[in-house]
Amino acid sequence: MNIPFFTDYLMLSNSLSIGIIAVFVLALIGIYVLQRKGTSFGNLVIIGTIVGAVLGIAIQVIAGFPDDPSKVVYIKESTKWFSLVGGGFIDLIRMLVIPIVFISIVHVILHMEAGANLKKLVVAMVSTNLGMVAVAAIVGLILGNAFGLGQGFDIVESGKKIREIKPMVDTFRALIPSNPIQAAAETNVIGIVVFAIILGSVARLLKQTGTNNMEIADFIIGLMPYGVVALLASTLATRGLQAILDMGLFVVLLYVGLLIMFVVQAILIASFGYNPITYFKKAKAPLLLAFTSRSSMGVLPLTVETLTKRLGVNATTANTVASFGTTAGMQGCAGVFPALVVVYISNVAGIPFDLTMYIMSVIVIAIGSVGIAGVPGTATMAASVSLSGTGLGAYFTSISPILAIDPLIDMGRTCLNVSGSLTNALVVDKIMGTIDKDAYNNPTQGEE
Repeated sequence: MNIPFFTDYLMLSNSLSIGIIAVFVLALIGIYVLQRKGTSFGNLVIIGTIVGAVLGIAIQVIAGFPDDPSKVVYIKESTKWFSLVGGGFIDLIRMLVIPIVFISIVHVILHMEAGANLKKLVVAMVSTNLGMVAVAAIVGLILGNAFGLGQGFDIVESGKKIREIKPMVDTFRALIPSNPIQAAAETNVIGIVVFAIILGSVARLLKQTGTNNMEIADFIIGLMPYGVVALLASTLATRGLQAILDMGLFVVLLYVGLLIMFVVQAILIASFGYNPITYFKKAKAPLLLAFTSRSSMGVLPLTVETLTKRLGVNATTANTVASFGTTAGMQGCAGVFPALVVVYISNVAGIPFDLTMYIMSVIVIAIGSVGIAGVPGTATMAASVSLSGTGLGAYFTSISPILAIDPLIDMGRTCLNVSGSLTNALVVDKIMGTIDKDAYNNPTQGEE
């Protein structure tokens, strides 16, 4: 069916595309059945992760591990439809972020206890966040230089091809206003209608049940198992094996750097009197969502919920530190990653990496981490800021091999970002003296 209507609009021109999408739909139905049978949320997320991984790898096997999966019709078409569920899930979460952050911060400030020290909170939060980013940058710089990352590579130019026909899936996703404020400013009537319908439906549910909980966020987070299947299957199916092999050293060093930072975080919270094992057990849900969704901001509602309900962190600290952590101090996307990119580009361009470059890179990366929004793809912005600040901005196009594997490395980066927000909040709350250690140490705290 080599007709634009099927190839470019419906994106259902291949029998394998239809078959893969059918399997995907059956997988979602299977998760729904398990959910109706009372399977726990955590187990559903794990099942979704396994199903998504198997589906993504199976697609690669069927295609014979192509160098460029984007040229395989059924991979391009099936993953586009996957994005309706996976990307739509992230859009729904992002739709809530601005209202939730705004309302939450205003609410906690208005209801802060008389003895609360806002200045102390801000100072502790900023110093902890940026200090940990600096540590992450140092880890990335040392790893990159120790293994000669980028040596032997030539400068590569990249370009993008603009699609003339907008696929139907994109049209459907455009109906979900990931930013309702922007939708209002742009007079996006349909987007506002969709937001109003969702808000009104949940408000009606609140009225009927008489609860005061944040049911909108809970409802959308409840869709996580379905989103995980789509997000992980799409990520694994669209990564060309050759691109991954070519950048194997970068991937390995990135994940080694992330693991080192997880150890640093464990040591940090242990030094403040917390049990790291308890932390990782209770933080499993937001870290898994971060790994699969690749959106620090999208995980924010679950991050705050985990801090307050599972880890015993004061609501003021949880909302302030977690919200700040989605735009500044991201240890993965704005710490380890840009550090490795700076080393890579320096070696590609043949520029010596001396002590001055080390110091300048750490300072630039730490300062540049402020304001990097926690959504998929913004690590590229962090890398751009770091390259420009270190005088390597002219070589930005040479990172195209890294961008080819970005979704694969972004999963780990985002997981570290969210873990950084969680551990930073624990440290700040201990400094503030408002942590509930009994709740933290209670293994069943916050479980439903």
